[in-house]
This record gives sequence, C-alpha cells and structure tokens, in this order.
Amino acid sequence: MALNTKDIYKRLNEVFQDVFDDDSIRVTPDTTADDIEDWDSMEHINLIGAVENEFGLRFKMGEVSGMKNVGEMASIIAKRGTK
Repeated sequence: MALNTKDIYKRLNEVFQDVFDDDSIRVTPDTTADDIEDWDSMEHINLIGAVENEFGLRFKMGEVSGMKNVGEMASIIAKRGTK
C-alpha cells in the first residue's frame, strides 16, 4: 500500500519528536541535522532505527549515508510503499 506524503510527514514528525524528546519539532523536506540541536551521529542511529520500526522497513547503508535531508528519507519511504 502506498503512503501519501502527508501521512509520511505526520508519522516522521512523531518519530522525530519521540527520538529527540521535543514536541516542538516539525520536520519538512528541507530539515537537516543542522536544524535539530541534539541530532548528532549517535542520535542519527537511534533515529534511523525508530523510522525503520515505524514504517516496517530497513534502509540500505547507501541510502542512510546518502540522505541529505528529511525529504530524501520521506522519498525512500514513499518508494518502498510500506505499512
């Protein structure tokens, strides 16, 4: 089942808010690690795991290292058409 973009961002917002323990976070396609204070390499690992669990998928290593922003993450999720 394909996910619509609005749904993906709603769920990503919830994951980001949970991982970074900050209910004020609102991700956009242009959001990067520079935009979120606690987003460092350790939190990136936690974030990727949480996103994978939320959407029932596993990112490939090349996808993870190639992601420049949340838009690219959402695009991969949309292409996979997961739960």
